Amino acid sequence: MALARGWSVALFGVDGVPVEIEADVGAGTVRTQLLGLPDAALHESKDRVKAAVRNSNHTWPTQRVTLGLSPATLPKGGSSYDLALACVVLAASQAVPADRLAGTVLIGELALDGRLRTVRGVLPALMAARRAGLARAVVPTASLPEAALVEGLALHGAENLTDVIAWLNGDDTSLTPAPTLDPTPPPPPGPDLSDVVGQPEARWALEVAAAGGHHVLLTGPPGTGKTMLAERLVSLLPPLSTDEAIGVTAIHSVAGLLTPQAPLVATPPFVSLHPSTSTAALVGGGTGLAKPGAVSHAHRGVLFIDEACEFGARSLDALRTCLEEGEVRIARRDGIARYPARFQLVLATNPCPCAPPKDLDCICLPTTKRRYQAKLSGPLLDRVDLRVTMRPLTVMMAPEVADPEPTAAVRHRVLEARTRARNRWAAHGWRTNAEVPGPALRREFRLPREATTLLDRALALGALTGRGADRCLRVAWTLADLAETPEPTADHVAAALEFRERRRP
Repeated sequence: MALARGWSVALFGVDGVPVEIEADVGAGTVRTQLLGLPDAALHESKDRVKAAVRNSNHTWPTQRVTLGLSPATLPKGGSSYDLALACVVLAASQAVPADRLAGTVLIGELALDGRLRTVRGVLPALMAARRAGLARAVVPTASLPEAALVEGLALHGAENLTDVIAWLNGDDTSLTPAPTLDPTPPPPPGPDLSDVVGQPEARWALEVAAAGGHHVLLTGPPGTGKTMLAERLVSLLPPLSTDEAIGVTAIHSVAGLLTPQAPLVATPPFVSLHPSTSTAALVGGGTGLAKPGAVSHAHRGVLFIDEACEFGARSLDALRTCLEEGEVRIARRDGIARYPARFQLVLATNPCPCAPPKDLDCICLPTTKRRYQAKLSGPLLDRVDLRVTMRPLTVMMAPEVADPEPTAAVRHRVLEARTRARNRWAAHGWRTNAEVPGPALRREFRLPREATTLLDRALALGALTGRGADRCLRVAWTLADLAETPEPTADHVAAALEFRERRRP
């Protein structure tokens, strides 16, 4: 037998495509040829695999070896194909039986001594293999906790190539079976809202944002609690459902952020960025095929951009599409990568570059202040539902200052409001009020005329865009959920409009 076949997976974003790997060993000039549009890392795998086979007490064929990766027109890259390449070559040279290669996906990078190293993207790769009908998978032992999240596959873990060869020869004890996943322990308690003194309006905006999944802009001088509030938003959000957790974990797997100790991301992530963050790091990028950026790392969680006006305007405007669509599409040489990016955006900024405690002390020239504020463009601000101007504290430790409300009390109200919204939109597949499309709000869930009079007046005066009107309706539904009323009233719509009509930073 001179021909053998095996399987691996090519990843494009979080989408996987099964790749059939064929090895032909026959007469001809002694060389190893790799076909199927491999990148530099995959092209180098020939030498890694040869050394790993020799150091596993096996002989590399002394004939012409042709390796084909199909679909041939699909660009392929990375080191995750090493294990599959080694096994199909050994099977083609009749060093091992080829029976167990049928229906088995093999993933892992080989060290020169035959050790099996983990790679990124094991979870989405196995999900793609399961959808394609493959029955078994062999992965590095370190990747087993992550791989065990995929149901419907017979999973095996290997420490080195020797163990895999023994398994191909019929030894079922050479590989490690998949572990039983323990229930994810509850995360340690995060910072509490009771730490934030004052700022009742900002605290209310944070509660509304958590209840409806809305974006927030916090504007104010330094030291007023903008960062403290943003860090506490994620503790108000409900835990991720099973499907949401798998989706978030798949992104973190591709990005290489998972650990064997915490293979499942069960809580909403919180991603905080520094003003030096590049556009590629923000939305994703890289050569060949784009890697996920911070907006995808924050999927189903919170993306916090502090000192927003210190960021480049181009970077901030790159957020506009994913804020609307909940995903980012990045075109590169090897194709278009699609990554989920449905997050809650929290922007925090000072009112001007000098950022004095009081507006009267500002020393910025009017042109300098306008240039600073222009970093937040009109189209970006139009997508931010809640805008809050924070004021300097006047008292902090006086006896008459009441204890701030803790996170537990606010989170209880948020979860009840989210339950009402989820029950209302369940038939349509929407989770939060922020995800409801505008046409549905204006047709199927149209409010009475008297409730939307203020919105119509703002539209007629040009003070509100069509997108802004839709977002006001979404916030109004959230306010109604928090108030436990069946639908928004004119007061709810007015309060939602007031959140948008705050002056620019």
